[in-house]
Amino acid sequence: MARGGLLNTSAPRPAHSEGEVAPHLPEVNFPPEAHPGGMTTFQDLSAGMADAVRAAGQSVVTVMGVRPVTVSGTVIADGQVLTVAHVLHSDEVTVRTPDGRELPGTVAGRDPATDLALVRVDGLNVAPLSPSAGARVGELLLAVGRPTHGVQVSLGLMEREAAPERGPLRGWLNAGAAPFRGVSGGALVDARGGLVGVLNAGMSRGILLAVPASRALKVAETLSTQGRVPRGYLGVATQPVRFPDPAGEGTEPERGSRRGRHGRWGRDGGRVGLAVVQVEEGSPAAGAGMLVGDVLLALEGEGIRHPGELLERVRERAGETLTVRVLRGGQELDLTLTVGTR
Repeated sequence: MARGGLLNTSAPRPAHSEGEVAPHLPEVNFPPEAHPGGMTTFQDLSAGMADAVRAAGQSVVTVMGVRPVTVSGTVIADGQVLTVAHVLHSDEVTVRTPDGRELPGTVAGRDPATDLALVRVDGLNVAPLSPSAGARVGELLLAVGRPTHGVQVSLGLMEREAAPERGPLRGWLNAGAAPFRGVSGGALVDARGGLVGVLNAGMSRGILLAVPASRALKVAETLSTQGRVPRGYLGVATQPVRFPDPAGEGTEPERGSRRGRHGRWGRDGGRVGLAVVQVEEGSPAAGAGMLVGDVLLALEGEGIRHPGELLERVRERAGETLTVRVLRGGQELDLTLTVGTR
């Protein structure tokens, strides 16, 4: 950001007391054979990134809800804009296009789990962003927003494919970029201008996250047809439990893995599952005969060891019939249930 005529490059220098000699920083020289053309490589990289920002910026709009709150929006299809739901307190919004037109928009649906909202805009005439072919870990990324009349960008890095944390942010991307006001709803793009994810600066303080493009587009498709995203549930409360495997029973752990075919194995050689501490009356779990005291070992043959993992695995499977393996009174048995919808 320019302040007082100076350009802040976002690279703070270490402070040194008066008279202190700054440490010598070794100069890094790349061999000519590694980068033919010398500075041309850096110049090409810079120009390529500027081209990617310019292209992506033509598909990023400004979404204005209750003034003066403005966020960004990513055009994903003709007349359809994805943005964040938490700032939209009304179903009527105004969308400002890259060429300065202000158009009325209507919220077609919201998804609390991803904090996404789909906005329909007649006469938008803005080209949608195409999904990335697949950004790799280590690739440079660009967080592109349009909080006001112009494009704003922050440089990021693909740190990992998806956040492995359990809980509501499981499966989100860390954009590796500095958040800025109004960036939420904007586009996380790769160096080719492909959509990697839809940005959100409000889910984790000080960290810019993104819903992966594949998930965001799937949510948008459901919102477009149903106005909401049905979420699957079983109707149980669980907690992790570790227990010894009965002699001669169970499945030996796979070589190099702590996971067996049914259930998972703890570091001490015991098994890990989810103890059922509550069964909701009239729920899918109750209908399948699940009881308090059962230990969930596996869902569709794959072990589970954390309540958040169980929720995540049934969330997108509403209406599907699944097999759950449980341990009851020292005996393993399979229960068949249909995932409910909320």
